[in-house]
Amino acid sequence: MKKKLRIILVWSLISLFLQFGAYSLLDHQVAKVLGPVADNGPITEELKATIPGSNLENIQISYAKDYLAYMENGTLKIFNLKKEKIVFEKKAPDNEKTKGVLSYQWLPDRDTLLYFYAKKNPNPVTYVTVPVKPVQTPTKPAVNEPDLEDPNQKPNKPAEKPKETVPQTKTEARYGNPQITELYTLELPDSDEDTSPDDRFNQTINEFPADGKIDELVVSTTTNLIYLTVKNGSTEKLMEIDVMKNVRTLNRTGEIIDGMAASDRYGTLFINSKVSGTQQVVSLGVGNRQTISKNANDRVLGIRNGKVYIGEIKNNQLVKIKTTEDLSEMKNNPSLVTEWEGSLPFSEVRTIIGSKGQIVIYNQKTVSIITGGQLEEFELLGDENYISDDGAELIQLNRSGTSTLVELSPIKSKVN
Repeated sequence: MKKKLRIILVWSLISLFLQFGAYSLLDHQVAKVLGPVADNGPITEELKATIPGSNLENIQISYAKDYLAYMENGTLKIFNLKKEKIVFEKKAPDNEKTKGVLSYQWLPDRDTLLYFYAKKNPNPVTYVTVPVKPVQTPTKPAVNEPDLEDPNQKPNKPAEKPKETVPQTKTEARYGNPQITELYTLELPDSDEDTSPDDRFNQTINEFPADGKIDELVVSTTTNLIYLTVKNGSTEKLMEIDVMKNVRTLNRTGEIIDGMAASDRYGTLFINSKVSGTQQVVSLGVGNRQTISKNANDRVLGIRNGKVYIGEIKNNQLVKIKTTEDLSEMKNNPSLVTEWEGSLPFSEVRTIIGSKGQIVIYNQKTVSIITGGQLEEFELLGDENYISDDGAELIQLNRSGTSTLVELSPIKSKVN
């Protein structure tokens, strides 16, 4: 009897240990999915590569720093930096030099590129047959002739029946957009693989004006919102595209937009707005328009990790950087906290809010980095110089004959 009890006890303990292990494994897996991922910092690379071609434009590096997107002679090209080869090309349609790829943007958290593609509408005018409402002639009443008591008198003429009308139709022209504008998603595989990129058509943007030029394009991945400003002559359109493929126009009549940034948490859009001579920083979110700053010298610089960064510019000099909290619902005139004061040239520069909250301001000669209120600067040596959207990677281009030499290096290696 004691032996049986001992066996039962041993198997019970084994069963408990197995259950505990299974539950621990399950809990670990759930925690990996639901819990926050440890922040290991942005991906950086240190490598050199040679790209065939010397007329590269609109250089953009992918999230993992292994692909470079650029335009060359009207063609979008994606270059695998590790394998040193072109893995994707998208040309303009034949005989349509003003069409083709209008703009593109890497997603900030994966090697996926969004791009807009335009082509001529082969059927800008269609013809449809529509019915024409017939016009009926009035019927004639019966004619009552005087009674002549004549046996040979003919009876009164009956009323004439209306003639049957044959349905009438006409052809009408319907005028559509002479340009077809499409949104694509290009998903790149791991750069070590030989798999072809997945080029996916998303939708046609019927509201896109023909011959319009995309001036700015920003993406909020957490809310799957895309914002773009489209200029066509003297008119400007601020468009929002959501995950349900809905397209909305957000700007007011006559509003000029000079710079914008989208919240990486709530999708709220912050714009530098000018209406009837009044310059303001404005937020557009949850259907509401709020004034963030009425200071005519203020401009939104970017958004990162719950902070909206606003720069005060006077006489083409950045003299102050202020921040306010990035909330799900912004209010009018929120309090602004001064993060830095000084004087930096702010003409023909690019501004990036890095993954660690550092403000990176650069042109083709100099990089200025403000971290925790402290300023660091260093010179740039390439023929052309770019910095990744996370503020972590420097991309230097040097032309050599018909080729371009690309060198990647972490920013931190330049400032330490």
